[in-house]
Amino acid sequence: MAATSLAPPAVPMELHAGNRDRLVAALRSHLSASARPPRGLVLLQGGDEQTRYCTDHLELFRQESYFAYLFGVREPGFYGAIDIASGQSILFAPRLPADYAVWMGEIKPLSYFKVVQDRFGDHGKPLLFLLYGKNTDSGNFSKPASFEGMEKFDTDLSTLHPILTECRVIKSDLELAVIQYANDISSEAHIEVMRRARPGMKEYQLESIFLHHVYMYGGCRHCSYTCICATGDNSAVLHYGHAAAPNDRTLNDGDMALMDMGGEYHFYGSDITCSYPINGKFNSSQIIIYNAVLKAHNAVISHMRPGVSYMDMHKLAEQEILESLRKEQILQGDVDDMMAQRLGAVFMPHGLGHLLGIDTHDPGGYPEGLERPKEPGLSSLRTTRELKEGMVITVEPGCYFIDTLLTKARNDPISSKFFNWQEVEKYKSFGGVRIESDVYVTAEGCRNLTNCPRETWEIEAVMAGGPWPLLASTAAAAENGVSKA
Repeated sequence: MAATSLAPPAVPMELHAGNRDRLVAALRSHLSASARPPRGLVLLQGGDEQTRYCTDHLELFRQESYFAYLFGVREPGFYGAIDIASGQSILFAPRLPADYAVWMGEIKPLSYFKVVQDRFGDHGKPLLFLLYGKNTDSGNFSKPASFEGMEKFDTDLSTLHPILTECRVIKSDLELAVIQYANDISSEAHIEVMRRARPGMKEYQLESIFLHHVYMYGGCRHCSYTCICATGDNSAVLHYGHAAAPNDRTLNDGDMALMDMGGEYHFYGSDITCSYPINGKFNSSQIIIYNAVLKAHNAVISHMRPGVSYMDMHKLAEQEILESLRKEQILQGDVDDMMAQRLGAVFMPHGLGHLLGIDTHDPGGYPEGLERPKEPGLSSLRTTRELKEGMVITVEPGCYFIDTLLTKARNDPISSKFFNWQEVEKYKSFGGVRIESDVYVTAEGCRNLTNCPRETWEIEAVMAGGPWPLLASTAAAAENGVSKA
């Protein structure tokens, strides 16, 4: 799915037809195994427009994710149904007032949405499979469709959600192409931010460069999530960028930047983090922490393949970081003992990654029967599943110096003995480093969808104005530079 500058790719509606076909096949299989007749109607309600509190200001609409997955409709107010017996689908359009066209533009005919419309057969009192279930990341519940006259139907609230969620876990080739495009344009935008970052700028200026690039050149009107543009000690705030910490610090010479931003295209997102020095040159402390995280990032990707436990990958990342910190005498003692004490969670309190797709934190991380672990660090994992071919998942190890966690470790007589506190003090205002790539699990291993400079010498070369990917001559010169670790 290629696109030239200012010409984002068209996404075929066959993508969503394929999603519906997979759902119908999964439902038929489930119903057959349960000795239930393979018929009934899947009914989903799309999102509604929202105003800003009590005003008439309409917030920019973004479709409800399950509805977007099945139908690809951008507009609000729709319902969608799928006949399990025939596999045919129908969209129910909102009844719009005549003056809608004056204020909001042409009222599009149903044919615009390219979804098969057909009347459902008569099965007596129809059974509606409605979407209701808990999102294991947010704790919120999906909203089942509702309409006047529902009493004329039988309803099933338990079957659809786990099956549809599992369908979303494995990406089709068409879905993967859109996610790859979102990664391509977002990788470009990250590099543009990297090249233009300078001491004296504001964090929000870096955010604005990213937002402009993915929209201007990539057609990404939405981002996958609120941009995290953290510099200095703000980079130890894991979800910096919210309303109370709005990317407004001034960039200082010597700061590390942690840029976690991803564009969204045709509902599908990217989630990429780059970390680098604002002045374009890594100092010795920055090299130590950055390379510890990069080593963990690369080790995980090299081990990923179907059948591998993602909790084991999280532990691998922790182990690599702890070994690097011990090598630099920030920590002391046996790494296995550190792992048993869950010391990795002091430096990486978040999970290694999460499923990615139409949502940044795509659902399906904890299907029924898979319990979330309770140990520090592991409890933050958004999935502990075994990897499957077709998954798209983020790999985002990090190393942070968070006062609250370090103080707690210092006050613990068992944990404290592993720290060389004199060395730790040198990193008190360091902040943190995170490196995040979006990875597709293949039959034999995995493929990194993200294309950003990762080695310290690559980053320095690009920030100095070098091309990306680096030319052979540029790479050779940069690799021989003083910053190569």
